[in-house]
Amino acid sequence: NDDKVETKDISHDGSIETLLATEHLDSLRDVLITTHKIWKNGVVAAETRHVDTLPALGVAAQQAADANGNATTAVGRKDYEFYITVK
Repeated sequence: NDDKVETKDISHDGSIETLLATEHLDSLRDVLITTHKIWKNGVVAAETRHVDTLPALGVAAQQAADANGNATTAVGRKDYEFYITVK
């Protein structure tokens, strides 16, 4: 995914590193992939990966730009938004 953003300078002394990603499986289903790395004393103590199937959100008109930077409207698959609460 071109929108991927990675955090720099993750503490490996004692932290949980989580990566969330979605992929379009087909016209009816998307996939949510959740990966956790548990860091302790500079070593990955555990790593888990969960894959869940979600209903696809369908398609919608979206603003896009062509190769020359001209604005245009294109039809594309909707993506889920992520909202994370940490306690």
